[in-house]
Amino acid sequence: MLVSDIQKKSLFTAIKTPFTASGQIDIERYDFLIKQQIKFGVDGVIVGGTTGEGHLLDWEEHLMLISHTVNHYGDDLVVVGNTGSNNTREAIKATKYGFASGMHASLLINPYYGKTTEEGVYQHIKHSLDLGPAFIYNVPGRTGQDIPAEIIRKLASHENFVGVKECAGNERIRQYEQEGIACWSGNDDECFDGRHQYNSHGVISVTSNLVPGIMRELMDNPDSTRNQDLNPLYQWLFDEPNPAPLNTALALTGASLPVIRLPYLPLAKAKREAFLTIIETIESSQVVGDKRLALEDKDFISIV
Repeated sequence: MLVSDIQKKSLFTAIKTPFTASGQIDIERYDFLIKQQIKFGVDGVIVGGTTGEGHLLDWEEHLMLISHTVNHYGDDLVVVGNTGSNNTREAIKATKYGFASGMHASLLINPYYGKTTEEGVYQHIKHSLDLGPAFIYNVPGRTGQDIPAEIIRKLASHENFVGVKECAGNERIRQYEQEGIACWSGNDDECFDGRHQYNSHGVISVTSNLVPGIMRELMDNPDSTRNQDLNPLYQWLFDEPNPAPLNTALALTGASLPVIRLPYLPLAKAKREAFLTIIETIESSQVVGDKRLALEDKDFISIV
């Protein structure tokens, strides 16, 4: 797939990875989640991203999931494999395997924890960017190191550069887009304004796991009322670190089993009750999962 073709896509879902009670990836429910994305017109998925708990998957699980997604859904979705790492050798190896499996693009991150110089960040990302189309993921809140604009500009000249998943706000997005650097918002609560006021290319979304059709509408139409209606859901989904709220939410709607891989835990009962109240304000036909379950603490299973 050409870089220019990927850049035409506005809505990507950072898809959840569901698990069985025995601790395995729940392929049946994963397929259900993916089919819901296709049904509601999502353009692509990020496989094994932060939301998909790629950092909790071993590489065999991670690459299997990329391969499965490509082989079954690659004609309907742009498949982006989160093959980045803070380990340059590991990122190169995983990215090679991801492209060998047929993924359309990679998602590459700067080296978290093991912080380095600006030139080190550039070299770290470039070695994987050389392998095929890639989004660069800038999320200083998780990595502890912002990727400077100078490095992004340098990377943007590479033939395989798709754009930036940018979590540093809409002003940053405006700046890059004015320079011809494609950006997708990494913050759901800012993505509507990012799209319609700051000229972003779109969003890589967590919320679209739950309401993909509404997120499709928000990327396509400047309906601020529709966006405001989602504010309670945005606030709930990001009140605690992602993906714990989403894991809880999809269990409550019956879209996945109430199985959560540590170190994540389900949200407390009061917050679960608050979610059920919020979700009742949204058209049921727009919500992934046809149940509204009042799960108790004992109903959740923690796995490692």
